[in-house]
Amino acid sequence: MAELRPCAIVPVYDHPTTIADVCKHLEALGLPVLLIDDGSGTECRDELGRLASAGHHLVRHSLNRGKGAAVRTGLSEAARLGYTHALQVDADGQHQPDDLPAFLAAMHEVPERLAIGYARYDDSVPRIRLYGRYATHVWVWINTLSLAIRDSMCGVRLYPVKATNELLRHQPIGDRMTFDTEVLVRWYWNGGQVTNLPVRVHYPRNGVSHYAPWRDNIQISWMHTRLFFGMLRRLPRLLLRSGRSR
Repeated sequence: MAELRPCAIVPVYDHPTTIADVCKHLEALGLPVLLIDDGSGTECRDELGRLASAGHHLVRHSLNRGKGAAVRTGLSEAARLGYTHALQVDADGQHQPDDLPAFLAAMHEVPERLAIGYARYDDSVPRIRLYGRYATHVWVWINTLSLAIRDSMCGVRLYPVKATNELLRHQPIGDRMTFDTEVLVRWYWNGGQVTNLPVRVHYPRNGVSHYAPWRDNIQISWMHTRLFFGMLRRLPRLLLRSGRSR
């Protein structure tokens, strides 16, 4: 088996107070950290520059292009640098670092699988976010005719770099909040296998959120519509796969 070379990719948009701790936890796992600055403001740009001077790899977008675009850039850079797998982690520090080693273990067990986090919330989660996420989960189950993807919105997942970049080159996947969900559905449609792993999530009281309700809800609704009609075109193949998995 070829040598596995994992890294971490962290899309960052104005999280100056949490990103250093995220990097520290990833560094403790022995992972090179690729920071993707998605058009952050001055305070966060300066903090990312400091982290780059400390040895972390930094790529900047001059303007904010969306989380999906930042992940795309990170995966492309990971391939250029010769990494085989990329652990995506959010920059806001909501995820428990003790849950991350399981993703690396899953990589060694089945390298071709995409490992997906599923959120285990504490009492800090806003109810409206929880209900909204569940609606997306149901649509994903409909659009894959499967329960294989337990949580398509958790920001922790481990991508096989080459296969994911190949998927992104050939599939129309959005660049903003829809990316995390759509890439998983299209991975499944393409015959990809997934592993689901628990990730504890805490919402800090003064945490920074870049979720724009009107814009993002419209984009998410349109994504589910497109995926639904895409599912209908793939219906025979998805039914056959569903039957084989029983």
